[in-house]
Amino acid sequence: MVLQKSPARAVLWGYGPEGAHVTVSLSGPTQQRTSPVTVTEGIWRVTLDPVEPGGPYMVNVSSETSTVTMTDVLFGDVWLCGGQSNMRFQTSQIFNASSELALAPKYPHVRPFQAALNVSETELLDLIQVQIPWSVPTAGVLSEFSAVCWLFGRYLYDVLKYPIGLVESCWGGTPVEAWSSSRALQQCKLEGMIGGPRNDSVLWNSMIHPLLNMTIYGAIWYQGEANTDYHSNQYNCSFPAMIDDWRMAFHQGSGGQTYPDFPFGFVQLSTCHKKSTAERFPNVRWHQTEDTGFAPNSKMRKTFMAVALDLPDESSPYGTIHPRDKQDVAYRLTLGARAVAYNQTDVLFLGPFPKEIQPPQNSIEIVYDQEVSVTQSKDIYEICCSTTRAACSLHSSWVPAPILSWASASVQVSNASCKDSAVVGLRYAWKDWPCDFKACPVYSANKVLPAPPFIFYYPQGNN
Repeated sequence: MVLQKSPARAVLWGYGPEGAHVTVSLSGPTQQRTSPVTVTEGIWRVTLDPVEPGGPYMVNVSSETSTVTMTDVLFGDVWLCGGQSNMRFQTSQIFNASSELALAPKYPHVRPFQAALNVSETELLDLIQVQIPWSVPTAGVLSEFSAVCWLFGRYLYDVLKYPIGLVESCWGGTPVEAWSSSRALQQCKLEGMIGGPRNDSVLWNSMIHPLLNMTIYGAIWYQGEANTDYHSNQYNCSFPAMIDDWRMAFHQGSGGQTYPDFPFGFVQLSTCHKKSTAERFPNVRWHQTEDTGFAPNSKMRKTFMAVALDLPDESSPYGTIHPRDKQDVAYRLTLGARAVAYNQTDVLFLGPFPKEIQPPQNSIEIVYDQEVSVTQSKDIYEICCSTTRAACSLHSSWVPAPILSWASASVQVSNASCKDSAVVGLRYAWKDWPCDFKACPVYSANKVLPAPPFIFYYPQGNN
C-alpha cells in the first residue's frame, strides 16, 4: 500500500476484541513504535509520526493474542478518485490500451486500490467489499482500474518521483447526490429517491464514509453527466457543497491529518450528442465552476479543472458519452495538480478566459487573460439578440457571431446577426458538442489548453 507521507501523519486503524491493547511498529528506512492503544467499540486507531517519502517499510500490528504484518509499504501522496462511469472507465478501454498496460511494471511505486460497488442506507465504518486490494501495478490489475486515476497517478509520479497511492471509489450513472452526505444535501435543500445507487447519500454511506480515517493528499472527480437531467439547475450548489463537506469530513475523520482544504480536481464534462441543440451539458459545465467558468475561483478555492469538451469520440464502442482519450484528460488534470496542489508556479494549467468583454459597437472584442491561438469559426461564439436578459433563456434568441479577426490576446466577433435588436449576451462553446477532436477555435498560445465555455450578459442599458 501507500500511506500519506510527511508533513502529514498517516492513520492506521483496524478491528479487534473489546479491550485488547494494540501496538504498531514500523521498520524500514526509519523505525518507530507506537504506545499501546485500546480497542474501543471494536475499533483501534493509531496515528504514526510523519514519514518521509519512500520505502519499503514493514508494518507490524500486534495485540496480546495475534500479530499482523504488512510488507512493502510505501509513503507518498494518496489521491482519492471519485465520480461516475468516465472515472470508472477502465484502462483496458482507452486508446492505445495495450501500450499503456505494458508500462505498468515500470511504475511499481504507483499503487492502486479499488472499492467494490455497494450501497448503504446508513453510514458504514468499513467497506462492504474491496474490488482491488492495494497492489503493485500489473497489466492484469490495471486493465480493470480507472484509466483517468491511473494516468493521473503515473503522470504525477513522472514529475514528483516519489510514491503515489490511488484509491478508486466510483460508480457509473450516479448523480452527485448519491456521493453527498445528508449534511451537504441539506445545504442545497435537495432530496430525492430515484432508485438503487442513485438514491441520496447511499454511496457516500458505503464507499466514502468508510475511508474517512485515511490521511489523503487530494481528490480528483469525473462526474456530472447523470445530473444533466436530474437536479441540473442545483449543481452549482450541490457540487461545491459536496467538495466542502468531503474536506470537512476527511479532516475530522483523520484526526486533523488530511488538510481541511485538500486540493480537489475535476473534469469538466466532455460531449455526448453531436447535433443536439439541448443545453443540458453546457449548463452543467457552467455549474461545475459554480457559474464562474473557471477553477479555482473565489467560491471554489484550491480546486482545478480539466476542460474536455474538445475531446469527443464519435466512434467510441462504449457510446459517445464515453470518449476513449483519457490521456489528455489526465494530463490536463496533472497540470492543475502541479499548479494548485504542488504550488509549481511555472505551470500553465488554465485555458484562455475573458478578462474583459467590450460593449458591442461595430463588433465585439473579447480580451483574454493570456495569449491565444485562434482558428476561424462562424458559430462557436453566439450572441443573444433581445431587449431583456430573460429572453435569452430561449435557444432561438441566440445567433452565431462569426470570428472577424484576432490578435495575440483578443478576438473580434461580429454582432451583425442581431440586426436592429440589442446584444444582451455573449457565449462561447455553448453546445453539447461544440467542436471536433482538438479542433476548438481558441486555445492557449502553446495549443495545449482549450478555452473553457463561458456565458456573459451585459448590464442593462450598456448597449
